[in-house]
Amino acid sequence: MSRTAAAGRPRIVVLDDWERALERLADWSALRARAEVTLHHAPLAGAALVDALREADAAVFVRDRTAVDAALLAQLPRLKCLVFTGSRNTRLDAAAVRERGIALGCTGWGPSKESTCELTWALILAAVRQLPSHTARLRAGQWRAAAPEVLPGVLHGQRLGLVGLGQIGARVAAVGRAFGMEVAAWSPRMTAERAAEHGARFLPLEELLAGSAVVSLHLVPTPATRHLMNRERLALMRPGSVLVNTSRSALVDHAALAEALRAGRPGAAALDVFDEEPLPAGSPLREAPNLLMTPHDGFVCEPVFARFAQDAVTNLAAWLDGRPLPVQPD
Repeated sequence: MSRTAAAGRPRIVVLDDWERALERLADWSALRARAEVTLHHAPLAGAALVDALREADAAVFVRDRTAVDAALLAQLPRLKCLVFTGSRNTRLDAAAVRERGIALGCTGWGPSKESTCELTWALILAAVRQLPSHTARLRAGQWRAAAPEVLPGVLHGQRLGLVGLGQIGARVAAVGRAFGMEVAAWSPRMTAERAAEHGARFLPLEELLAGSAVVSLHLVPTPATRHLMNRERLALMRPGSVLVNTSRSALVDHAALAEALRAGRPGAAALDVFDEEPLPAGSPLREAPNLLMTPHDGFVCEPVFARFAQDAVTNLAAWLDGRPLPVQPD
């Protein structure tokens, strides 16, 4: 028996659709014919979050923009189905969801790894070529700086240090080789053989940091890698080097990074991920020198969000029909 026939019109709540893309990129008409669907486009927290979800029978969460833990679930007695976009969510307690008997589903990714690789290189190139400051000078009616401390660098012949060589890191490595860079890699379980499979050379972390013109992070954080880039490791980086993080914010101690940038080691950094998102107005990172920031854009592109939207609708339709959710996390 369908949920609609069994219990009247259910309520579906979609959170964190900041881009207002999910409704545009899938056909929600069949769901709206059977359920009340509400989409929220601004970040919600605390009482506002609970109020938005209290009457929800099903909820969709975009990525890990909102934490879902046992304390939140305890305030949502009506919730019977939860779908998150993507296949991994570091801020969702899947065990607590299942313990309450809530059906749990996810979505596919689309070309998110390709998208993140492309953004990684956009940040690397922008930082190395000093594009933000050059653009700002032109907008201010100026031309080049009369006597810059450092001129833009060239990547060819330099070392690209990859911390993590998974599906995204391997893609970044391939582009680095195309630029004529020497590619080095480290991760907690890296071997020389595995690095060589991707045209990279395995190096100890300290040697990689000290000798790389660009260091790009591509690890899934664990307790052992939280704040991997701390004050001591940041100080190992070259004065003209660039640190890029499009992976997870937990890999970098942001307070230490702000200090390190002021000290000139590394010379610049580019971040797409932050401990708190959206980035608070008073964040010290906003005042850090030589720091290029983007608002967690790595996975944000039209084809990825189309896959998010379409798989979310598919899961919700299955739940309304009383069927198992077809797209589920491992």
